[in-house]
Amino acid sequence: MPDPVSDYLTRIRNAAQAQHKRVDIPASNLLRELTKLLHEQKYIARFSEIPHSVQGTLRIYLKYQGDESVIRSLVRVSKPGRRVYLGHDKLPRVFDGLGIAIISTPKGLMTDKDARRQKLGGEVLCYVW
Repeated sequence: MPDPVSDYLTRIRNAAQAQHKRVDIPASNLLRELTKLLHEQKYIARFSEIPHSVQGTLRIYLKYQGDESVIRSLVRVSKPGRRVYLGHDKLPRVFDGLGIAIISTPKGLMTDKDARRQKLGGEVLCYVW
């Protein structure tokens, strides 16, 4: 798989649009951290890991309000062909502060708000709102 983050975001986007309760995604350390971050920010209900192969599988349970998914949009920013790196003072405010940007910093994955607070820049992986 050339870009696991894009595959991860697409699987969640498609499952939310089809109103599935859960989605299974091949696990990796980066995707585990991304899932933990989405859970902490309350974009997904819960998640578990199924250790059935070498890498395992992440089972993500999606969160809904009525008939609509809590995740309105997932946008991949930094791609394999074009990496986007920003300093802490240039980090964007997603959807006027109602959404989050997920940043890969030297101290791990974090939201744009946490990165600004800790004065860390890094690679902008995606926007979620």
